[in-house]
Amino acid sequence: MKIVKNIFFTLLLLGFLTPFLVLGYFLVGEEYDISSLKNYKPSLTTRFYDKNGEKIANIFENEHRYYAEFGEIPPRIIEALLAIEDTTFFEHPGINVDAIFRAIIKDIKAGKLVEGASTITQQLVKNRLLTREKKLSRKIKELIYSLKLELSLSKEEILERYLNEIYFGHGYYGIKTAADGYFHKKLDDLTLKEMAILVGLPKAPSTYAPTKNYEISMGRANRVVARMYALGWIDEETYNNALLETPEVFDDTLTQNNAPFIVDEVLRRASELGIDDIKSGGYEIYTTIDMRLQKAARDSLKKAYDMSVERIEGYIANEKRMLAANPDYEIEQDINTSLLNGALISLDSKTGDILALVGSVDYQKSSYNRATQGRRQPGSAFKPFIYQVAVDLGYSGATELIDIARTYTYEKNGEELKWQPKNYEKNYKGLITLREALIHSRNLATINLVNDIGLSALLKEFKKFGIANLPPDLSIALGSITLSPLELAKYYTSFANGGIQVEPHLIRYIDKGSTTIYEKTERSRFITHETQAYIMTTILQDVIKKGTGRNADVNGIELAGKTGTTNNNVDAWFAGYSPSIETIVWFGNDDNTPMYKRETGGKVAGPAFAMYYENVLQLYPQIQREFTVPEGIMEVNINGKREIFSDISKPPRVEAEVNSQEMLLF
Repeated sequence: MKIVKNIFFTLLLLGFLTPFLVLGYFLVGEEYDISSLKNYKPSLTTRFYDKNGEKIANIFENEHRYYAEFGEIPPRIIEALLAIEDTTFFEHPGINVDAIFRAIIKDIKAGKLVEGASTITQQLVKNRLLTREKKLSRKIKELIYSLKLELSLSKEEILERYLNEIYFGHGYYGIKTAADGYFHKKLDDLTLKEMAILVGLPKAPSTYAPTKNYEISMGRANRVVARMYALGWIDEETYNNALLETPEVFDDTLTQNNAPFIVDEVLRRASELGIDDIKSGGYEIYTTIDMRLQKAARDSLKKAYDMSVERIEGYIANEKRMLAANPDYEIEQDINTSLLNGALISLDSKTGDILALVGSVDYQKSSYNRATQGRRQPGSAFKPFIYQVAVDLGYSGATELIDIARTYTYEKNGEELKWQPKNYEKNYKGLITLREALIHSRNLATINLVNDIGLSALLKEFKKFGIANLPPDLSIALGSITLSPLELAKYYTSFANGGIQVEPHLIRYIDKGSTTIYEKTERSRFITHETQAYIMTTILQDVIKKGTGRNADVNGIELAGKTGTTNNNVDAWFAGYSPSIETIVWFGNDDNTPMYKRETGGKVAGPAFAMYYENVLQLYPQIQREFTVPEGIMEVNINGKREIFSDISKPPRVEAEVNSQEMLLF
């Protein structure tokens, strides 16, 4: 009998000591490093915003997560979480012994695992520090980690980490991410039912995800609300109202990328700023983009592209008909419309803030950003810089230029060559005013103007624009330099901003947490006096009213601009501006082959420019519509035509009569 008693007490003692012995074994055998939770720095999503605070996109590495400080989390969320997951959270030391024994008894009765007993602390440990394997050793480690964590962190710190670490389904990590993704709301704006949906998700994120199983998710949320009511944490009216609510749920992509060209360009620029953790650092990037104008730019470019393709395909169809009718017919031009593409950039003329940036007609087909990375010849769109130099030297719109053909000889590789430039219209007019020469984009008059100024003097004057890699020959008159649309936009602010060139900006500022790590710096340079820039603006207005840019005209707003078409119709441009917004449009084939011979800057790029400004007027009817006339401008009637002058570009004292026979002397 005594032996039986000894065995009984020995077994009882062993049963009592075994848990402690097991815990001791694991405590000695493991380090139990909780530093990743003590110094909690999870991978965070970076967000992009437009100038009005509208979100453009998210980018992240592996887990899409916004971080919420404990102070951001409404107390109601904490109550809802504790009601359904861990009611005694603020009382236990990391593990709930009573709950563990209740679970063990139920599991023994059922003969299998039917109930868990994990506290919020244990769930956090399991998600951050351990694997999901169902072994006794893992469960013991979980208990030890939890006890250790509770000694190192406050309850509030544990809740903060839990609500940022846990997976909420649909690719959302953290409750702030889930609130934004499922409901498009900040945490403070959530209703009780929406909070209940969110805190009910971690138990089975896929099953309870409202985007997949809305009714099941609502049932789970109602159980959360009922539990809160049973605990006396909400009143009956709140309880009933929450049960009846059916929140709207959004099923978005994780990136929500509404402007991929903007995101790509910002990523390039962030790299240049030395930010190497852009996809995991949780930055908030505030851009200069206006998403409404971004959409208008994208739609306008695509519509102009479609119109061009339709014209070209009509031409191709006609060529095929001609060939079918006459086997000896020679097709005039071989055209591949799949190579045609375009770009558009629009910016605030005063600040240089980029409002819209579209790098191709379809990002899905081509993500190459032609607006910032493509470099093409601007053709006649470059001529205003030459004419601005002339105006700054005292020329005026009434100054007469020589519009006749000349032959230039030059030497290349020991061989004497000849250059015989022509006007697009294949004619010449003898004498023509400077204003008319630019309105109708007369190549010969422009070349002769360069000769009149002097090539070396012109290149010296060009230094004020900051234009690099200028060709040191007369081809500069025809825009033989290569520029990206973004670069051309920068230089065109010299006209659009009253003689002050401004640096284009895409990023206003970048925040990381509560710290601003980058803020744009305004940079500008004086180019010319406001009066001289205004004279150029009036000439470029006439380009649209009665010159090569008629297709860019829009009723209800004053616009100025210049077409550009390079040799053999390889590039087609329209560069112009309203009193407050400047826009550059480019079209061309990606392999630098000629477009259809009738696709000029005025015909293909001009309509995109016009459609964009029509959208601008609809979106912002209060926008400035008329150019401001600066002080010092004089209007004089010359031969029945109104002309603009200033103290630099003075009106002629005597109107010279030109004999048509004398024109032949040139």
